Amino acid sequence: MKKFLLIFLTSVTVVAGAQKKDPVTKYANLITADDMRQKLYIVASKEMEGRETARPGQKRAAAYIENQFQSLGLTPGNHGQYQLHFDVFEDSLTNSGVEVNGKSYELDKDFSINSGQNNSATYRFSEVVFVGNGISDSMQDDYKGLDVRGKVVLMLGGQPQGGRMPGQGGNRFGGFFAKADAAQKNGAAAIMVIATNFPHTTKTNPKGAMYVNAYHPMIRLNQFSISEDIARAIMGQDYDAAKAGNIKPKIYNANVMLNFEKAVLKLQSSDVLGVLEGTDLKDEYVFVTGHYDHLGKRDTVIYYGADDDGSGTISVLEIAKAFAKAKEDGKGPRRTMVFMTVSGEEKGLWGSEYYTNHPVFPLDNTTVDLNIDMIGRIDPSRKIGDSTNYVYVVGDDKLSTDLRKISESVNKKYTKLELDYKFNDPKDPNRIYYRSDHFNFANKGVPIIFYFDGMLAPDYHKPTDTPDKINYNLLARRAQLVFYTAWDMANRNDMLKRDLKLDIPGR
Repeated sequence: MKKFLLIFLTSVTVVAGAQKKDPVTKYANLITADDMRQKLYIVASKEMEGRETARPGQKRAAAYIENQFQSLGLTPGNHGQYQLHFDVFEDSLTNSGVEVNGKSYELDKDFSINSGQNNSATYRFSEVVFVGNGISDSMQDDYKGLDVRGKVVLMLGGQPQGGRMPGQGGNRFGGFFAKADAAQKNGAAAIMVIATNFPHTTKTNPKGAMYVNAYHPMIRLNQFSISEDIARAIMGQDYDAAKAGNIKPKIYNANVMLNFEKAVLKLQSSDVLGVLEGTDLKDEYVFVTGHYDHLGKRDTVIYYGADDDGSGTISVLEIAKAFAKAKEDGKGPRRTMVFMTVSGEEKGLWGSEYYTNHPVFPLDNTTVDLNIDMIGRIDPSRKIGDSTNYVYVVGDDKLSTDLRKISESVNKKYTKLELDYKFNDPKDPNRIYYRSDHFNFANKGVPIIFYFDGMLAPDYHKPTDTPDKINYNLLARRAQLVFYTAWDMANRNDMLKRDLKLDIPGR
């Protein structure tokens, strides 16, 4: 009888202990390596064509993510829509030409243009003003005594005699823009810059780079890079003396036609937002983010982007699944969860910049952004600790003194990963802190954590970043860490303190 009673009491104790077990583990365990593998082979598939921003593959990926959010019961995050669209512009070169005294010259053989900087226009000049190196600053003024208003100016390219470049720091790019600004300030209508690298071996791509900032307070002058043959056609024998610095700025009589024509295509891309409404703190928000775009394809070669950032994209989906199940069981989060995958990251953090400039949910009420960008691989350069049980944690000490303590406490209790702060160093030469979407949240004062595997070689931004190379068990554990951290952020009594000032070098 006593033996039976002992067994019964022991059983009751075990059951009671199980009931008291932290329920969050049950939901974290829904994030599995098998589910992540299945999703990543879709996101990083041939059909997604590398998910380049504003291309069909990106739109297919957005539709897949939207369907995933919908199937989980998440509500649309953009006023009744899952996708938050933003405009993307792309230049397409349609025609260009340079003529001197009736002779036509060829693109790439004799001249080149930057379609992103130039605007459609045809100019015909009867005079060309040679302005030497085109420098105009406190130390040197190549425009002194010249009237270049409404005229085309011709200047030497490359490093000037004496090695001094104008502009901030005297660097090459600062010097180039300083010279262009000097021409514009002095009233020039167009610029020709003499270069010595013609003919070009790489042909000009008629499709220019994409951009989102299509409207500017000031339009720059059209600029043509021209060969030495064109320079001699204008300056004659003076050109060789000019190269040696022996010709002062002067005006040359020459009939010059400069033509540039482009079409500006207006495209669209989108962020995808799924929302799980909170309970008593539903007007405060926890964001879990990752970018779903990648580099697309070059000719027929696909850049799959499995780790970058297919791994982050499917992590957002898996974490959303775990939270949705908790809510279904009556254990939903106190704060509202916003799961957002963004596009345009590879182009310049476009999607997160658009969102933080046009927020759907108040940034002042956003307690944290947990951003996931590449967590599926192992950093081959990491020589310390356990390479199969770590994650790089970036930015947790930049805006809130709460954040690192919470992050470390959650990890110690649940996942026990090695939290590596290598990329938190302000002197990090890779500048990782500034290179993913969390930065746009941080720039608005929202505390962030960025999770990263450090895999910058050998497959980074190459077609070989494929799903077969992912460590799915490690990927799942890292995603579970983000889930546990988000759970804490969503259910704690207070929002995170914002008691640190973001220190951005040069600002």
